[in-house]
Amino acid sequence: MTAAASRTTASTRPAVRIDGVDAARGIALIGMFVAHVAPVASTVDANELIALADDRPRLLFALTAGIGLGLISGAVRPVTDRVERGVLRRQIAIRAVLLIALGVFVVVALRPLVFVILDVYGVAFLVMLPLLFLPARAAILLGTALLTMTPAIAAIAERDPQTVELADSPIGLLVTWFLVGAYPVIIWVPVMLIGLGMARAGVASPRVVQWSALVAVAVACIALPLARLLPDLGEATIDSSEAAWSAPVRASLETLGNTAVGVGVVAGAIALTALAVPAVRRTARSLLSPITAMGAMPLTIYTLHLVVLGLAIREENGVVTDDSWPLLIGLVVGSLVFAWLWRRYLGRGPLERMLRWASGRGRDLAAPAATSPGTADSRAERS
Repeated sequence: MTAAASRTTASTRPAVRIDGVDAARGIALIGMFVAHVAPVASTVDANELIALADDRPRLLFALTAGIGLGLISGAVRPVTDRVERGVLRRQIAIRAVLLIALGVFVVVALRPLVFVILDVYGVAFLVMLPLLFLPARAAILLGTALLTMTPAIAAIAERDPQTVELADSPIGLLVTWFLVGAYPVIIWVPVMLIGLGMARAGVASPRVVQWSALVAVAVACIALPLARLLPDLGEATIDSSEAAWSAPVRASLETLGNTAVGVGVVAGAIALTALAVPAVRRTARSLLSPITAMGAMPLTIYTLHLVVLGLAIREENGVVTDDSWPLLIGLVVGSLVFAWLWRRYLGRGPLERMLRWASGRGRDLAAPAATSPGTADSRAERS
């Protein structure tokens, strides 16, 4: 590819920083904070409310990761040049390896009491490389089809003695990454595929936002109530034979429903920050700007929160814990303030800068696009 052709391609590529997507990612980060350090509440209703943060934030995080991959690879106008595709895949692969290394280092050095997503995130990126340039419809259909099966497979693997035994073997890390971990890749990749398809379809366009919201509401309203009708594995009365069939079915229904909730969050955030009437759009952007700033530097915020959690480990009544309402409030408020100030005055997050530099992502792949209806409210800043 000539330099002139490269500049032309870069100048017509859609921007990859969309406020609504960043806001949704920021919401996912806050949800993870709640899941990690919120203490057990004194009432059942309060505990059920806190439990909403168990699965939905991480699925929303995976969804926005897929959208991000779709955006940096061209969105509705994906990269077509073979050399440029190879360069992009290499850059993503380098990022993936660095994330795996950082995740393993955090676990070994900090020993937090929570499951760390960084290494699994990197593995999922590697798995996504051959699927990176799928068309919108193919990515969404493949991701949805897999999502009806892979949560069930993971649920079966978790209850299979041989698989559990493999998790303690020399290949245990691979088994944990792909099957029995808190964030198994076989679930993350289908969710990322749906996000990739949304980016390919034009995630910020009015038509895609409307259809995403409608489908999300329909799927969530069907899948989640059906899942609640099935036996709850937390009930002491459930027997093993009943769990054998109910656990996989419930897992798939819950994952489909919770992913649909994530799609709805993305659609809603984009509608508020990009498609609403000007007064609403300006207000939403202002109110959500700290959350959007968090979502624009997820690696920095997530890693810093792990450092804080590692330092907050203590023993209470003979139990090792890091749960604390003051810590939760401090994490949320501190992250919002830090991210907003850093992005306002320094731009891209510190770890995002380092990852970008290490992967060799160049300026020729980072030029913002000309304004279009689907990207008029997108930021030109690159991740």
